[in-house]
Amino acid sequence: MSESSQNAAARRFMRPSLRSATMILPRTGERVKKTFTLRRAPSNSRESSEFLLAPGGDYDQYRELGRVEAFTHSCKNKARDVYTFATSPTGQNILKCSLAYVLASLATFVPPISGFLGKNDGKHMVATVTVYFHPARSAGSMIEAIMLAFAAFIYATFVSFTSMAVSVFFGQRDFLVVGHVIVLLVFCGGGLGLVGWLKQRLGNPLVNVACSLASLALITILTKEGSVQAAKFSYVKIWQVLKMIIMGIIASATVSLAIRPSLARNEFRDSFIKATDAMGEMLTIITRSFLSGHEGEFMDTAYVTASNQSKAIYKTLVKNLGEAKYEHYVLGTEEEFHIEFRLVKCLEQLMQSIGGLRSAAETQFTLLAQSEGTMNGNSVGNGVDIPAVPKGNFFEGMHSPSYHGSPVLTPSLSIAERRSSILSSIDEVPESSAEASDDESVRTERFGILSSMMQSSLTPADMFSIFIAHLGPPMKSLAYTLREVLDELPFGPGPEYNMDINEHFRHSLVDATKLFSNARKEALAMVYKNKIPSRTGSVEIAADFEEVASSCGYFTSSLQDFAEDMVTFLDILEELKVNVHHHPRRRTWNWPKFWRHWGFAKTPARDSERSSLLEDTPEQGISHEIHNPMYRDSARADLEKSARNSISYRIWLRLRFFRRDDIKYAIKVGVGAVLYAMWAFIPETRKYYSHWRGEWGLLSYMLVCSMTIGASNTTGSHRFFGTCLGAVYAIIAWIVADENPFVLGLIGWLVSLQCFYIIIGKGKGPMGRFILLTYNLSALYAYSLSVKDDDQDDDEGGISPEIWEIVLHRVVAVLTGCIWGIIITRLIWPISARRKVKKGTSLLWLKMGLIWKRGPLRALLDDSQWHSYMSTPEELELRRFLAHLDTLRESAKSEFELRGPFPDKNFKVILDATGRMLDSFHAINVLILKDLKASEGEREILKHTQREWKDLSWRISHLFSVMASSMKMAYPLNDVLPNVEHTRDRLLAKVFEFRRTELGRVITTDEDYELLYAYALVTGQLAHDLSIIGQEIEKLYGVLNEDDLKLQ
Repeated sequence: MSESSQNAAARRFMRPSLRSATMILPRTGERVKKTFTLRRAPSNSRESSEFLLAPGGDYDQYRELGRVEAFTHSCKNKARDVYTFATSPTGQNILKCSLAYVLASLATFVPPISGFLGKNDGKHMVATVTVYFHPARSAGSMIEAIMLAFAAFIYATFVSFTSMAVSVFFGQRDFLVVGHVIVLLVFCGGGLGLVGWLKQRLGNPLVNVACSLASLALITILTKEGSVQAAKFSYVKIWQVLKMIIMGIIASATVSLAIRPSLARNEFRDSFIKATDAMGEMLTIITRSFLSGHEGEFMDTAYVTASNQSKAIYKTLVKNLGEAKYEHYVLGTEEEFHIEFRLVKCLEQLMQSIGGLRSAAETQFTLLAQSEGTMNGNSVGNGVDIPAVPKGNFFEGMHSPSYHGSPVLTPSLSIAERRSSILSSIDEVPESSAEASDDESVRTERFGILSSMMQSSLTPADMFSIFIAHLGPPMKSLAYTLREVLDELPFGPGPEYNMDINEHFRHSLVDATKLFSNARKEALAMVYKNKIPSRTGSVEIAADFEEVASSCGYFTSSLQDFAEDMVTFLDILEELKVNVHHHPRRRTWNWPKFWRHWGFAKTPARDSERSSLLEDTPEQGISHEIHNPMYRDSARADLEKSARNSISYRIWLRLRFFRRDDIKYAIKVGVGAVLYAMWAFIPETRKYYSHWRGEWGLLSYMLVCSMTIGASNTTGSHRFFGTCLGAVYAIIAWIVADENPFVLGLIGWLVSLQCFYIIIGKGKGPMGRFILLTYNLSALYAYSLSVKDDDQDDDEGGISPEIWEIVLHRVVAVLTGCIWGIIITRLIWPISARRKVKKGTSLLWLKMGLIWKRGPLRALLDDSQWHSYMSTPEELELRRFLAHLDTLRESAKSEFELRGPFPDKNFKVILDATGRMLDSFHAINVLILKDLKASEGEREILKHTQREWKDLSWRISHLFSVMASSMKMAYPLNDVLPNVEHTRDRLLAKVFEFRRTELGRVITTDEDYELLYAYALVTGQLAHDLSIIGQEIEKLYGVLNEDDLKLQ
């Protein structure tokens, strides 16, 4: 036998088989020992193309097809694709929307329906309502849409009647001009400003649509209808608007609920299934990467896809829960909704735990990278002499040839080869090539040999190998059980989505957690027992081994915490199952009992938490207020008492309400509306305003004027291009139809198919809506003129409509409104998404720095403090604020400045690093919350190292402040920043010093050091992510240089 084959055989014998392990079968609760893998079986995606590779057969026949046959074959494939798309959920929703649009168009084409609405050339508004409140929504969303539509109408009616009353009052006293000024300032400016404020404040897509509908009704009555200008009451227009809204809502609701209705409760359950599947995939990959020691798993497509899918599905899940709330309220199943809300909160906690688990896994990769760097610079045997293994014991267990070829005991091997000797034991191969599991006695003997080798190997990689060799099987078993439970939960397949929770899941998970917990204690005991070689005198080497042992305990503790949270998840699911399957079904309708919410509410905190979760939408991220630090007099010692009592200072304090971004936005929307609408109140300019359809320009202004410059640019461009495309469609349709309502209706249906594909299929709502709205305003309006549906419509051709003139007026009006909206957004209190994302990032870092400054370990020394350094609501606030910043980053990409485009890639890296730091915050917080009462040994350790870990906390907090200051001021960073590594080394050396004291040997156990070392590991990760942020800031602003600072 050659030497190489001997070495290979030795390495193979040295690898403990981790594929065979004792595990708990979740479906039966049975404890078995079997061979399994964490890798999913690859799907066979080549089946559809196999005929191309087969010799002869279909491939040759396909090659021999002539042009006609090939064309026929291609058409059949296209037809099959179209049919597949049409029968898909998206295709069905598009067809439903187009059908509702056709039904709404009958208000313009069918004389009886048109006559019901009276003399009016704006009957295309019925079709417009179906475009905004389209039927491609769930029953719960449709209920919400109906409520918001009527709320918008009630608001518009109130403002309209009140403005008419003011105009009539002053008109009767010959002060009509004064009345017009009041109407213009209060009802037009104030009314539309309030609409804009509500739209940005609530940030709900349906609220945005309702605000657009309210703006349309208000602008039509205040500036077009003429009753306000003539100082008289007119109920006709308001009554017509109400009838058109009702008809449009009825058309959408009928199609939505009668043709393949969609229930938000089922969509909620479907998205929950996808969320748990993605979480199970992430858990599997994280565990597998820790076992293998390869960080590349996190860069793999599978993990990136699962991570992105998890984030996206969670947003969909919250949206579906909000829509399902209305269905539950109507059906009287409020209690089910409350349980589902708790289920979503528990899922959010599990997602945070997944982030903490990844953070824990990354500590291993950091330590292995440091070890590899050390190994590349020094030989293995430089630190400590390698003790000899007794010859007799070794040969009895391993045989002589294998010993000479053992790579574990060969100091000259590289770090990669040393790691592969044991860590590669968990590299999983397909099930078909799995070997039979070893006999238990052989496994026990091998672990004894591996433990003896611990004393001869001084690399962290080998320590990880020994730990994983011992704990790998139960860790795989627990991960496998968790994944199987997540794959089965929480609901059955659609369309029923029945709750059929296996009764064995809970006790199976509890047993698997207990099995893992016992194995974890044994593995950590072994690692702590052997982690410091007896002959070492180096503090650095000892600190490395301490960190390795802590990293092992850190990850396994995080995995165990996730399993315990899963038990809570199962308990909530069981409660939901009992509620759903209860007979007879308990139904309550407490939501309309408003008096129950008066006085002393029993659950105000829960209601506030629920509303904050359901109202957390991407649209709200743009309008989210980025506050300045609170201004307190006590913080200003230099402010004299007389200055505090001055009138100007008091006025400045009282006006802080008007310094809020949402208030400034509402004011500038109102100012812009007043300046645009005033031409409708001046007699000399009113005819031009009416002729060029100024009301549509004002509506375009309301739609374009957004919170930030980037959002206005995006909406404005979509509005303009959509209007131009809709105008082209209207011209073609009018020429082809030649005033024929049947042809015009058919073309309108085809146009609606494309527009709703853009709205629903592509998710570009503004673009699709603007195309269809312009088509309605031109083609349907022209047909109304042709049938003489109004007595005052001769300015655009009368009964012989001039389609070119109609289209020109709409395009000019829309373009004017878009330009005016962009001008107002940029000139009056411009709110830049670029500045908001920079300011918000600085604010977030300052908040994180102050939280870390509290000292995560301080709570363990304070007996009166029964909470951790960071509360759960505080953590949720930080994460949601980070999500708002990411929304602002997307908006900032549309802001164009002369200095160049927005550095989106740099800020994405910065926000991703900030998210990882929040994961680290969560991971250490979970460890502290496990037991806020420190043991006697932990207290002594913390007291002995109090100065060092406080310095470490303050230094990290200082780095947060430095980064925040540089980002806020847009100044370069100083290249001399506080060094965290030296502070960490002092802390680790202090711990090692305490271990050697008499008190350390007597009063403490190895487990007492676990939390302190986990804290040191987390601070190392924070320092690493802060260095990444610092590098990105250097790319943005450079490094501070004397030549860059000029004092003149």
